[in-house]
Amino acid sequence: MSQLGICANIENERSIDMGSTSTVSELSSARPATRFDRRLAKILEHATAIFCEKGYEGASMRDLSRASGMSLAGLYYYFESKEKLLYLIQKDLFTTVMELLRERLKDVSDPEVRVRTFIQNHVEFFLSKPKAMKVLSHEDDVLSDELGKEIAALKRQYYHSCADLIEVLKRDKNLDLNSRAAVMSLFGMINWLHTWYNLRVDGTPRVLATEISDIFLRGIYSAPRQ
Repeated sequence: MSQLGICANIENERSIDMGSTSTVSELSSARPATRFDRRLAKILEHATAIFCEKGYEGASMRDLSRASGMSLAGLYYYFESKEKLLYLIQKDLFTTVMELLRERLKDVSDPEVRVRTFIQNHVEFFLSKPKAMKVLSHEDDVLSDELGKEIAALKRQYYHSCADLIEVLKRDKNLDLNSRAAVMSLFGMINWLHTWYNLRVDGTPRVLATEISDIFLRGIYSAPRQ
């Protein structure tokens, strides 16, 4: 899959950027950041762009050094390999999207609205980071050993954050359905948005999230009642 880590056309990226909402950036900026955090975020941003353009296998630490403006020696001082950079990109994405989700869910009690909130959070967050979404989708099998295990654990945690919401909704509506199939179907709908989303055709990320929520919920509500 790593050979597929290439950027989509620039027109589609502009559409995604223009469609980003302020909610994600406002919640993200609320997190305290040290000078090191800001520097790290900038390096990861450059690394994401390089991995997106060249793919993980095609990118080199020298490419990352040129893009970030950091000397090659300095880059190796903080990051012993490009694998560590890819790990940090993925870790940052999953921890951030889950932090945003917890913040959005804390005052929401209705099971259906909580599922809609999950979908909205995912769509808005990842469409605000199209290059990172491509890297996450196409380089998901690269990390090995402990780094890979840690990211796999974060992925399971994110999966269960969705599965738990679906399970509560299932009980609330007395639905007779395969919860795992429902969750995996939902992720199938929202994990590849970067390959087709276009602001002019699909509306803003919030509008798109509402439409995806409506389609998904109509589907599971058609399941037999217990």
